[in-house]
Amino acid sequence: MSSDDLIPDLGRAPLPLRKPSWLRMKRQGGTGYNDLKTLLRTSRLHTVCESANCPNRGECFTSGTATFLLMGEVCTRHCTFCNIPGGKAGPLDPDEPRRVAEAVREMGLKFAVCTSVNRDDLPDGGAEHFADTIREIRAANPGCGVEVLVPDFMGDEAALIRVLEETPEILNHNLETVPRLYPALRTSADYQRSLDVLQAARCWSDAHGGAVGVKSGIMLGVGESGDEVVDLMRDAVAHGVQVLTVGQYLQPSRRHHPVRRYVEPEEFERLATIGRDLGLEWVEAGPLVRSSYHAREQSESLADTDGPADRDRTG
Repeated sequence: MSSDDLIPDLGRAPLPLRKPSWLRMKRQGGTGYNDLKTLLRTSRLHTVCESANCPNRGECFTSGTATFLLMGEVCTRHCTFCNIPGGKAGPLDPDEPRRVAEAVREMGLKFAVCTSVNRDDLPDGGAEHFADTIREIRAANPGCGVEVLVPDFMGDEAALIRVLEETPEILNHNLETVPRLYPALRTSADYQRSLDVLQAARCWSDAHGGAVGVKSGIMLGVGESGDEVVDLMRDAVAHGVQVLTVGQYLQPSRRHHPVRRYVEPEEFERLATIGRDLGLEWVEAGPLVRSSYHAREQSESLADTDGPADRDRTG
């Protein structure tokens, strides 16, 4: 394997692959879409839907759903697949949790999803800010479910537990890709550290009556092999993951990691079946699937008593 297979030359800007006919973003626009964008701007809130250029934002915004991006729009890491800029982050906004909670109420959400940029500059990685946001959402929106997609907190288990103590319905931490490709895509992350985060979350949840579901997500088309994906799913199950999202990587710009291939819909279906057979309770798999897609349904499925076979989905 050459170094070119592992780490892309980001200054070279290779020609992108042609998108297949079955990979089409849903249309954006309309009254619901524009109303939500207006609410987000007047509330001075960010969404990962916009910052990461999510292909589902037209569908989600129109239906009144969004994934809130906490702690600013600048990340302290520089992942080569991500559209969120890396650099020096600004100070936390202590009023942000309250504004998120008010936006959830104004949108009439029954389930809210919150994620963040990485804040390695903070002693707790932003854990207290996550906890404050969960608490504010619950106070302003009784009965509203919450999923949090958290960073790895640099392996600080105390920070992770601070978030878990607010008992979000789902604790999500994305593995993103297979371990071989971490140097190319997640330059400041560590595969085993991410697995440890997931395992610690599941151990805490099991010790508290299964209070929190554990979830992760990966993207395909960045250079992984099929066997590597199956091995990752085995690792995920072994470390307590219950829900896994699997989607197609879409290159945000010519400066980002290139798409190595477009994965056929049938392969997503096959991987969903494999994941179910390995013990995952829900697999959300499809070309346009992203971390928070169908988050409410996944949470509800973990709360019921059906078997894993009834909880598999392909997107």
